[in-house]
Amino acid sequence: MRKSKTLARIRAGEHVRTCVLGHYIPAYICHAARAGYDCIWLDLEHRALTIHQNQALFAFSHLYDIDIMVRAPTLEKTGLYRYLEDGAAGLMIPHVSTAEKARMLVDSVKFPPLGDRGIDNAGLDADFHIHDPDEYVEWVNRETFLCVQIETPEAVHNIDEIAAVEGVSIVFVGPGDLGLRLRQSGEMTLDEAWDKVAAACKKHGKAFGGPAMPQSEMQKRHEMGAQFLVNASEFGAFSQALAENVKQFDELT
Repeated sequence: MRKSKTLARIRAGEHVRTCVLGHYIPAYICHAARAGYDCIWLDLEHRALTIHQNQALFAFSHLYDIDIMVRAPTLEKTGLYRYLEDGAAGLMIPHVSTAEKARMLVDSVKFPPLGDRGIDNAGLDADFHIHDPDEYVEWVNRETFLCVQIETPEAVHNIDEIAAVEGVSIVFVGPGDLGLRLRQSGEMTLDEAWDKVAAACKKHGKAFGGPAMPQSEMQKRHEMGAQFLVNASEFGAFSQALAENVKQFDELT
């Protein structure tokens, strides 16, 4: 059973190098790992892959030793932990605005005594069968992670209680949804929300982060203490490369 690079870096007080994937591109797994990334955020909230495509990507992540964190399109309990059984290193759940919801998620994806996940012990996560189920349970609770997204003003108001939930590993600011709602409510700025998240996570010893593009944004959040930073995606890689390479046609003589 492989160890999570994301959790290893967090425990060492280091930043996690994270990029995003939203399509079935197996080669992206290899290239991200080779480039030195620790984790790939696989977005299944806004993109759709088949079960077999997901399983293949998870298998490639084990082959190239890089974490995949799934942003899940469901809150259904067995649906969530099947991603972990198939080989995902962690789960990201959007719109977690209350501690009650955070505790429900822990209950779904962690084994006792942290949660109430059902045991199978026969998936890729268990190398398709670990003989000692207690060893497997201990590994799951130690080496898989739950990341909750802060995307509403309600979540910011409840951030101290959310960050205090045992079993939540990472608190992730979603600036798109949160920024939209804060602009409409006018109750605080996005930077003020980041400050509240940072303070609560430091108080409760939780890692936090979010998208960090461009470099100035990454530096700013890093200086706040954010460890989980996202700075690339297949969209950015393709668009930048294509925009640069098409210039070669203009240079033809």
